[in-house]
Amino acid sequence: MATETIHKEVVILGSGPAGLTAAIYAARANLRPLVVEGPQPGGQLMITTDVENYPGFANGIMGPILMDEFREQARRFDTEFLVTRVTRADLSKRPFTLETEDHHIIKADTLIIASGASAKWLGIPGEAPIPLGLGGNGVSACATCDGFFFKGKPLVVVGGGDTAMEEATFLTKFAPRVTVIHRRDTLRASKIMQDKAFKNERIDFIWDTAVEEILGARETGVTGVRLKNLKTDEELVFPCEGVFVAIGHQPNTDLFKGQLDMDDVGYLKTRDRSTATNIPGVFACGDAQDGVYRQAVTAAGTGCMAAIDAERFLDSHPTISAEEEVRSQPEYAAK
Repeated sequence: MATETIHKEVVILGSGPAGLTAAIYAARANLRPLVVEGPQPGGQLMITTDVENYPGFANGIMGPILMDEFREQARRFDTEFLVTRVTRADLSKRPFTLETEDHHIIKADTLIIASGASAKWLGIPGEAPIPLGLGGNGVSACATCDGFFFKGKPLVVVGGGDTAMEEATFLTKFAPRVTVIHRRDTLRASKIMQDKAFKNERIDFIWDTAVEEILGARETGVTGVRLKNLKTDEELVFPCEGVFVAIGHQPNTDLFKGQLDMDDVGYLKTRDRSTATNIPGVFACGDAQDGVYRQAVTAAGTGCMAAIDAERFLDSHPTISAEEEVRSQPEYAAK
């Protein structure tokens, strides 16, 4: 298959709230950005049902509908979209070079990374998004996003780290009883988070136990979980009406290992109260660089910042034309 080369002033990787907000701002600055949508167009909101904490929607909005609105607004201002996956990135010089699985070569004068982060899942029956499972219908990986919908319902939180303790503690604002299920007999969470959870009268613990299956139906939602004690092999069905999987998130940044500064988990590091990374002209926004808040509204805010940062960078770093790029190659200079 022939290789197609695309050269853009602004290329945005990812099409969740951060990426599409960056596209809206870059497009309104007449930069005609290219959004490379990646393996999950629309980001995690595409598997979210009701979104009731995004400003401007008094009665809530379905996650996929919200992302359709984002996309159409970006398209209205002449944003271009490419549905593919980037397999290689060379950030050693400008323009930056991206290679895709469908044989595109993308040259980017500035690059905005909005590739997001993926929740880690258990990989058990009943966990997948509807219609294959109960994901989005009683199964969640974000208490801040979905806890409100579980008022008065008994809930299960799976995990033993800080994320699990934070989720369990937050959910006690809505649930009469939250049961933490952990594979070991001790928590991995920090001491302060453990103490907070242990002192909360609404939180119970089931130790040395794995969740084998999430039970329920699309019509009823979650009705319980099937558990297995890892020391005795005893199995039982534990009734609940919601399951929160809290075993962490993994930022989608593997493509940039060895090129961009990131923390031990993989979140990209940004500098000086901006979205700038350690490579001039490369910016990061949304969940790819935020392991703390992980909300649609905060992701959109940093997407706005990244677009403004990219626009200002281009103002002080002239665009490299295709002809100038060819002339800069060693083989051209040798002729």
